[in-house]
Amino acid sequence: MQLTGIHHLTAVTADAPGNHAFYTDVLGLRLVKKTVNQDDVSAYHLFYADGLASPGSDLTFFDWPVGREKRGTRAVTRTGLRVAGEASLAYWEARLADRGVANRGIDRRDGRLVLDLEDPEGQRLTLVGDGGTGPSHPWERSPVPAEHQVRGLGPITISVPDLAPTAAVLVRLMAMREARAYQTPGRPGSTTHVFEMGEGGPAAELHVAVEPGLPPARQGAGGVHHVAFRVPDTDYEAWAERLRGLGVPSSGPVDRYYFRSLYFREPNGILFELATDGPGFAVDEPLDTLGERLALPPFLEPRRAEIERGLKPL
Repeated sequence: MQLTGIHHLTAVTADAPGNHAFYTDVLGLRLVKKTVNQDDVSAYHLFYADGLASPGSDLTFFDWPVGREKRGTRAVTRTGLRVAGEASLAYWEARLADRGVANRGIDRRDGRLVLDLEDPEGQRLTLVGDGGTGPSHPWERSPVPAEHQVRGLGPITISVPDLAPTAAVLVRLMAMREARAYQTPGRPGSTTHVFEMGEGGPAAELHVAVEPGLPPARQGAGGVHHVAFRVPDTDYEAWAERLRGLGVPSSGPVDRYYFRSLYFREPNGILFELATDGPGFAVDEPLDTLGERLALPPFLEPRRAEIERGLKPL
């Protein structure tokens, strides 16, 4: 029973229109689902992904009226986005400069070419060259040429003050493998440990930076709410039983309509989700018009008029 990679990452914005403009216009991602937080219907839940809304390509946002994140440890600190390689990174370096988006230039980290940037609210992102390996599903209406579009999520980095309890959960509960380690950028004396899932590679890695000298992060705009890992649909019940059998406090099974989820916190307090690949975002609207109208799961549909009145236009 194996996790197969990163499923999605959910972050926080306090500016849904600005967020939509940055991720669709600047980064060229497709808005594949415009819905609401199922536990707080006053807030948008926006899903950006590739042309087919593939599992493993979703970068999602809750829109909450909150202040900026206070950075620190016990948090997800950086989100990788895979692109094809050196030529694509050169394209992105020029594109970001043209759009006035500060970036640190092309660098090399953990043996791969990378380009670090931040969105207007300080969300930390890294474009990671993946060599163009694996499937790619460009969006034909993206402002970014198909060969340079974001191909999906890459390595996700978390920060913890103590590696041992987190590593125990990753290896013993989640069946990840510790593959290697490297010096944490900009943090002398800090090491980042790379854990792999499934077949490994940049779409199936969690990077754990050990940073005991930092204060705990405080969640807010520009920060991350949780990271989700891919579970084959047929393994979902087995994972729920595994959490119960090991005595791990969790949400229990949760049906999010587009996928099924299990939520729990690792020992340093970071929220993890296990999410199925299916049924997918085309379950309630055609693939070619995903994200063009407010989509609501069936149990919220009777409240559509009320919910729409409470949302700002994008």
